Amino acid sequence: MNRASALWARPKKDITEEEYHAFYKHIAHDFEPPLSYTHNRVEGTQSYISLLYVPKRAPFDLWDRDKRHGIQLYVKRVFIMDDAEQLMPAYLRFIKGVIDSNDLPLNVSREILQESRDVRVIREGSTKRVLGMLEELANADEQEKKDKYTTFWNEFGQVLKEGIGEDATNKDRIAKLIRFASTHNDNADQNVALADYIGRMKEGQEKIYYVTGESFTAAKNSPHLEIFRKKGVEVLLLTDRVDEWMLSFLTEFEGKELVSVAKGGLDLGKLEDEAEKKEHEETETSYKELVERMKAALGDKAKEVRVTFRLTDSPACLVADENELSGNLLRMLKAAGQNAPESKPILEINPNHPLVTRLKYEDAASTQFSDWAHLLFDQAMLAEGGSLTDPAAFVKRMNDMLLAAAGK
Repeated sequence: MNRASALWARPKKDITEEEYHAFYKHIAHDFEPPLSYTHNRVEGTQSYISLLYVPKRAPFDLWDRDKRHGIQLYVKRVFIMDDAEQLMPAYLRFIKGVIDSNDLPLNVSREILQESRDVRVIREGSTKRVLGMLEELANADEQEKKDKYTTFWNEFGQVLKEGIGEDATNKDRIAKLIRFASTHNDNADQNVALADYIGRMKEGQEKIYYVTGESFTAAKNSPHLEIFRKKGVEVLLLTDRVDEWMLSFLTEFEGKELVSVAKGGLDLGKLEDEAEKKEHEETETSYKELVERMKAALGDKAKEVRVTFRLTDSPACLVADENELSGNLLRMLKAAGQNAPESKPILEINPNHPLVTRLKYEDAASTQFSDWAHLLFDQAMLAEGGSLTDPAAFVKRMNDMLLAAAGK
């Protein structure tokens, strides 16, 4: 084996930056230098050398589950295989490099790799090395390293999120590396860490709030954010397809519960004073009759109708029950052709909105009351990015309302 191909076996002090980059380009078939790399020699119960690289750009087949991604495996400098995926977890499948073991047999096969305890030790050690490399970039004071982590996140962030559900051992480390868009910045850049969010929490705030959406614009303009904007409470904006799945595993961070602003009842805790709570109770009582009439008009279209104080500008919104799938996740499952469990949304109405106030005094037996109730429901469905089951009926009701308003 020549000097260049066994570069990983040489002492780090004898290898130049240019040699590291040239070796990466050779094994990764990449024309660009790597974003970062880590070179380590491990000796003990397992003896091996690892030279692992983070590419600067995501490969075109990153999301192809049938494509084998992996590390080049050598045993005592003898090449064994090109894509030993057992040496790196799936959420780090973008990592390129070489692992050279002194302990594995030369006739090792993929089947042996899957069952080998030695391979598990190498995999765990290599995973920690990669996460350590990413932590060094993410937590650096130097702007150059910060910029490198931003580049990494934009290319591979969605893949790293898979690790929250796939790697329970390193879940807390991965959670610290994850970045989100947020109402704090009010742009689509995913550059807010959970630790940053906690550092900016309002006095009395006990939870980390988030909203999911099909796009940044849909999430940013969600009616569920209105009360949080009014109170100056930051909300994370989650729009990656993997986010809903990830959140089923990431339920808290550093003792703070992650809570969807679009599920269950609104609980602001200490962010809401006693005077507000008393006022809300009185309002709910005065609107109890309207809520019952609207539920009767909507039938099985809504699971429940209730007064809400999460809205300041919109007349109504839809929320999912605490233990049910969100509307966004249900739409994604249906779009993927999967059987989504049947669930009805809860319609929440804003008692301070003129449309709702007018509806309170409308005759419940009239056709107009029923039309108003259905219009509010359909508008709320559209506002959260959903689709209507009967668009023609919505258009007819809207046209009738417009004609009535025009006095014709």
